[in-house]
Amino acid sequence: MELINYLNKTFFTKQQLLDVSKVTEQQLLKYQQDGVMPKCSYRLNLTFKSDSFLGEYNDVQEVEYYAKGYSSWLAIVQSLDSKDVIYSVFSTRYKAAINQLNEQGHYSENPKITSGLDAHIQEEWQHFLNGTYGLCTKSGLPEDIAAKEFSIIVINELSQPNQLTSEQTNKLRLAVDLLDSASSWFAPHERLTSSRHRLVNEIRRKYQLEKKQ
Repeated sequence: MELINYLNKTFFTKQQLLDVSKVTEQQLLKYQQDGVMPKCSYRLNLTFKSDSFLGEYNDVQEVEYYAKGYSSWLAIVQSLDSKDVIYSVFSTRYKAAINQLNEQGHYSENPKITSGLDAHIQEEWQHFLNGTYGLCTKSGLPEDIAAKEFSIIVINELSQPNQLTSEQTNKLRLAVDLLDSASSWFAPHERLTSSRHRLVNEIRRKYQLEKKQ
């Protein structure tokens, strides 16, 4: 029940997404087949058995869960008719998020977010379409994806040595706080193996970083 409670609180079911977005199941499927709309992040196969004085009842259902941010992305997909244009929206928003992070003081020379940014975004687009980021970020949208990937790059760069300068420690703290703000809580059975546990909880513990209030 803890898993179902988490999913129902955090995500839209497919039917809820359809209702909010005013699209049919067939339209959603076509957008996914066309490679412009993410797949679900979780799929549950549920077996029900009920017994009452009226008799026994058995049923099997499949429930798909989608990041709530996907409703706004679906609105973009509905308003545009070209896969290239839809991808350009994703890319432009991703780059704008990186630029904003730079302006806020987050910094890395990693090629993924400098010279190789275009190729990196193409890879991120595929993960986005597979529903991966609907699972591991709060919104599933380009801004949270960029924040998550940027922060992971910085954390991995800084968490190799055991001893950090005060400047490096502050940079690490900012990156961990950024990942914390963009990352989902993950389903209960996933938490101890999640990137949040490894790169937020454990890095804070290892380097005695105070949690952002």
